[in-house]
Amino acid sequence: MNVRYAFRRSLPVMAGYVVLGTGFGILLETKGYGVWWALAMSAFIYAGSMQYVAIDLLAGGASLISAVAMTLMVNARHLFYGISMIDRYKETGKKKLYLIFALTDETYSLVCSGDVPEGVDQKKYFFWVSLFNQCYWVAGSLLGALLGSFLNFNTAGIDFSMTALFLVVFIEQWKSTTNHLSALAGVGISIICLFIFGADQFLIPSMILITGFLALFRRKLETQKMIKL
Repeated sequence: MNVRYAFRRSLPVMAGYVVLGTGFGILLETKGYGVWWALAMSAFIYAGSMQYVAIDLLAGGASLISAVAMTLMVNARHLFYGISMIDRYKETGKKKLYLIFALTDETYSLVCSGDVPEGVDQKKYFFWVSLFNQCYWVAGSLLGALLGSFLNFNTAGIDFSMTALFLVVFIEQWKSTTNHLSALAGVGISIICLFIFGADQFLIPSMILITGFLALFRRKLETQKMIKL
């Protein structure tokens, strides 16, 4: 029951991750890094958009300091994801370390999308949906690397695929709730920070402000959720 439910819930992510992973594998192959690189990066880094960025870092011979700084900038949002998952990931035992490692935007969306039905163990659901999602990403990466080694592709625009997935996740979250305060706040704060700090520096300030806003209005948001239920 736990595995079947997690698999069904993860199917939309599979559709996106296989395609996005394939794009990553193709781009990686065009830069001269083969199948084993795709497997290693998707298995041990598993960072979605950061893996796309890492391709240029590898190809351009970036320094360790530059790679660390870029990783912090791109993945800073996971600091705030992690804070919100403290209660949900309590009492998950030995699985906790993997759950922390495997927390991506899409997995976060599935884990936070609501309570599981009766008969499904929530902690096991967290694990299985996280594992399925990573398997989809690894499979897509390997497929892309293999295709890239045999076929010639015009890779222009492939790196936009991660942005497209974020938009799809945002739309799905918007449609699944009647309270859009948090979504509007996220968009509004991000736009303001974009104008103030610029495209290269707005991510961390916007994440801090969004977190502060959600913390300030937490009770109101939870009250509206309870009224809806």
